[in-house]
Amino acid sequence: MASNITPINSGINGLDEILHGGFVEGRMYLVHGQPGTGKTLLGMHFLEEGLKNDETVLFIHGEESRREILANGFAVNIDISDAEFLDLGPESDFFTEDDSYDLVEPSDLERDRYTQKIHEAIEEIDPSRVVVDPISQLRYVEANEYQFRKRILAFMRFLKQHEITVAVTATLNSDPEYDTELRSLSDGIIELARGEGGRRIKATKHRALGQMSGDHGMEIRSNGLEIFPSLIPEQQKNSFDPQRVHSGIDKLDELLGGGFDHRTVTFISGPTGAGKTTTGTQLLTQAAKEGLNSSIYLFEENMETFTHRSESIGIPVSRMCEEGTLSVTEVEPLTLSSEEFAHMVKQQVEEQDTDIVMIDGIDGYTISIQGQERVLIRKLHALTRYLKNQGVTVLVTNEITEITGISAATNNQISYIADNIAFVSYVEMDGSLRKVIGVLKKRTGGFEQTLREFEITSDGIRVGEPLTGLHGILQGSPRMGEPSNTVRNE
Repeated sequence: MASNITPINSGINGLDEILHGGFVEGRMYLVHGQPGTGKTLLGMHFLEEGLKNDETVLFIHGEESRREILANGFAVNIDISDAEFLDLGPESDFFTEDDSYDLVEPSDLERDRYTQKIHEAIEEIDPSRVVVDPISQLRYVEANEYQFRKRILAFMRFLKQHEITVAVTATLNSDPEYDTELRSLSDGIIELARGEGGRRIKATKHRALGQMSGDHGMEIRSNGLEIFPSLIPEQQKNSFDPQRVHSGIDKLDELLGGGFDHRTVTFISGPTGAGKTTTGTQLLTQAAKEGLNSSIYLFEENMETFTHRSESIGIPVSRMCEEGTLSVTEVEPLTLSSEEFAHMVKQQVEEQDTDIVMIDGIDGYTISIQGQERVLIRKLHALTRYLKNQGVTVLVTNEITEITGISAATNNQISYIADNIAFVSYVEMDGSLRKVIGVLKKRTGGFEQTLREFEITSDGIRVGEPLTGLHGILQGSPRMGEPSNTVRNE
């Protein structure tokens, strides 16, 4: 960031973060996107922020009336009623008579006088912030692209002389030459979009300050636009702390080589109903006994079912929540972008001093969070890296398709995220279906390279002695004899 530039707030915290501090005073910003993507709302936030700072602001509009603009703002708790308005619409007083600016009759209107009257209005009002919604209304009165470029250049010089910051909106892609002119003349470009992945925003240009790369999450809520920048973990070289996360079950801790280390990512894999969530929750229960705080995010189960099922086997979820050692959040399907979910986790970690975060269900995450699966996995990787940098331990449950045995450590090509991988699985033994638990990976220490019988009882989890003399367990059919192929890692 240039040392002599102090950015001004856009009125939206997330946008200021994307723009490395906010707008640069006296510059022009192009806000473009298809109809309904939130362009006008962004401009209204910008003006409202100016009003909060006791600035004079001007809204130059041509498609909606002042009354419609104010009504739309009030619907999302944006109030710019104290702003100055200049209506350039074809049915406005601009083309007939305007008591405020003494404008001319339509028959006398010429191109030069059109923008001249805008200049006169700005001279009289002396605003610090201006929104032009949309900028295409200036294009309509010019004979060609050359004249339009001249007009915009003159407009920009005029604004800079008055140290005015202006946001202009446009619906692009209709005229490539026109699009190119606007993009090249703008000091900053903000693109808004809406598709299957939800609402998105990105800044593709920001002179002087630069911008965060990529696109980011955005929603229109009861308080207007909410923007959630992508989480970009900083590279940190923290000394490794060999503290352990224990399970509270001696034989399980033996299997885990004493427990998983803090500040690592542990995947607990297995088929549906095998006990993945229960195993993770058991780790959180022991953490609470050791004075640690945990948060769990449910993607595949509601709070009532999770609480009932846990407490039926002696895991005191309700008590831990009351004592503040456990926070449980049920994530509603398709209501969050990956960035908003990361923001939620980040906020809880910072506000509640969380030591362990458990994400219950990779499949549920990729289904419930808006966006393409491959992008979501990349975003999850960024989130886990951030949490590790903050000293937080991460648990993730991952469902695999095999009912018996285990042919792959994880699904979705995500094993690279994990520092540790444990699994629970069904096996057929002596004509009955039983469960086993084992460890496939542990980056920070040794572990028991055997399998143990695993059972969930009314008294909680029970782990047996190592299963010896049996082969083919990972294929789901244990047998005595020579070992066959073992599990493959991705």
